[in-house]
Amino acid sequence: MAERGRPRSFDRDQALARAMEVFWEKGYAGASLTDLKAAMGINAPSLYAAFGSKEQLFEEAVDRYDASEGRALWAAFNAAPDARSAIAALLAASADSYVAPDRPKGCLVVLGALVGGEAEAVVATRLAARRRQAIERIEQRLQADIAAGRLPRGTDCRRIAIFYTTLQQGMSLQARDGADRATLRAVAEAAMAAWGGLISA
Repeated sequence: MAERGRPRSFDRDQALARAMEVFWEKGYAGASLTDLKAAMGINAPSLYAAFGSKEQLFEEAVDRYDASEGRALWAAFNAAPDARSAIAALLAASADSYVAPDRPKGCLVVLGALVGGEAEAVVATRLAARRRQAIERIEQRLQADIAAGRLPRGTDCRRIAIFYTTLQQGMSLQARDGADRATLRAVAEAAMAAWGGLISA
C-alpha cells in the first residue's frame, strides 16, 4: 500500500513484471537505471519510493520469477512419482521454459549476476544461495526414494543432485547462446541416460 500523501500513479505489480524482464535479459549489472525506468514507465523518485533501491528491486524481481517461472518448473518435479521421473520432468520443463517465445532466454536465477564487480557481490551471493536450494530439493527427493526402497542405500544423493543441477544451469546458458528446444531436450535426454551409471557408481 502506498504511503499516505504519496499515492502511486502506476501499477506496481506491472512495473515489477517489466523490471523482471529487464533483469532477465540484461542481468543485474547490465540493467541500467535508464533501462529500468523506461521499461517500468516511471521516474527515478517513483522507483526508489516504491522499491527502495536497485538491489531491492532486483530481489523482488527474482522473487517474482521464482513464483512464476520457477514454480512451474518445480510443479513438474513435485508431480512425478519418483526421483528419476521428477528430475526428467524438471529438465524437460526447463528446456521448454528457457526457449519460450516472447521473453528472454534462459533462467534469471542462473544468468542474473554472472559478471560484476564488488557492487554486485551481494546480489551474486544471494543468487548462488537460490541455486543451492535446487540442489537441496533434488537431494531430498533422492533421499526419499532411498527411504521408500526405490533406490539403493549407497546412492550418493548429493553427487547426483549437483550433477543434474549443473546440467540444468548449463542448459540455461545454451538457451541464451541460441540453442533451440530440440537441442535442449536432447541434452536432457542424454543426461537421463546417465542415470544408471550415477546410481551404481
